[in-house]
Amino acid sequence: MIRVFALLILMLALQAGACPAQAQSNDDFFNLSGRSRYPGRNPNSYQGGTTYQGGSYYQGGSYYQGGATYQGGSNFFGGGPGYYGAGSGPIPREVVGAPGRFAPGTIYISTAERRLYLILRNGEAIRYGIGVGRDGFGWSGTHRITAKKEWPGWTPPAQMRARRPDLPRYLPGGIENPLGARAMYLGSTLYRIHGSNEPETIGHAVSSGCIRMTNEDVVDLYNRVHVGTTVVVSQN
Repeated sequence: MIRVFALLILMLALQAGACPAQAQSNDDFFNLSGRSRYPGRNPNSYQGGTTYQGGSYYQGGSYYQGGATYQGGSNFFGGGPGYYGAGSGPIPREVVGAPGRFAPGTIYISTAERRLYLILRNGEAIRYGIGVGRDGFGWSGTHRITAKKEWPGWTPPAQMRARRPDLPRYLPGGIENPLGARAMYLGSTLYRIHGSNEPETIGHAVSSGCIRMTNEDVVDLYNRVHVGTTVVVSQN
């Protein structure tokens, strides 16, 4: 009887010693308790840099949406419409046939159409809605992107301040800045492709010659092009 009792005590001790290891295994591999795998981090963040946000995965500069891979940068032109979100602006961006014979990576702007095209491979292009120069401020020509800036500050040129003396001499970058979230500077001109805090103006001729886009679209374009990209502006 004493041996049976001693054997029962030994079995209970062995089982109690095994439970912490089993609980740790569940937490590490299955997270059954709902606790964060990595204390002090966002519960949606996982080691290795992958984050799940709103149905999309972000990892090392790439987005994974609906099983397709979206990756910005000048060397990424392949894929079909699944690679490019439509955006939330008044004019959805979309993949269409290229409007002419341009090298992949070229930006073609039709101010009459009020559309900007980023030329892809295989005769396709991403088309964005834009705002353009109002009457008397239209222009055309070919330039290259000479600088890229995130949340740029704005120094109104002297000609503009002469027309609008109420304008500040300088406005720091931010959501209230008329250059929006991104700006790409064209050659030695005063013109830019930039974002806007007035998305309702997209599709209209309202600017002083700059090409404006929604902030969402300008970020998308900014991530796909580089300094040195050719920009062709046509009034046709």
